[in-house]
Amino acid sequence: MGYDPKIVALDVYKDRKPVEGYVVAILDITFEKRGLKLIEAKSRVLAKYEIHELMITDDQEAEPGRMVDRVSALAFFEIEEGGLAVVGDKMFLGEEMLGLLAGFDLTHMPNHMNILVKSKSLKGPSIRVGDRLRICRL
Repeated sequence: MGYDPKIVALDVYKDRKPVEGYVVAILDITFEKRGLKLIEAKSRVLAKYEIHELMITDDQEAEPGRMVDRVSALAFFEIEEGGLAVVGDKMFLGEEMLGLLAGFDLTHMPNHMNILVKSKSLKGPSIRVGDRLRICRL
């Protein structure tokens, strides 16, 4: 029998350092019916040198365990300073807040994880290779 991530409340995650990285590749695709299945787990460790995909959604109901259709893929980013990312964390691109972390999708693992952020719109900001990303506590 496995562990049930639904029994862990978000308040168990106490003080932690931000996860930091930088954009290594730009994506420009939007899906209306992506079928992105967010895993039940509310947190993931992001290790130094891993590369993951940054996606946004305007579905404000997106959360662990849910299927999300409206998604835009923005970029791949490399982790420079690893740490723990938790649902509800703030995601920044440079000084601009993209939104709140909605969850994680493991479709492409072990190649990379999809990291989904709730945003106001499916239209992402202008992004360039080398731009800094930061995930930090709410």
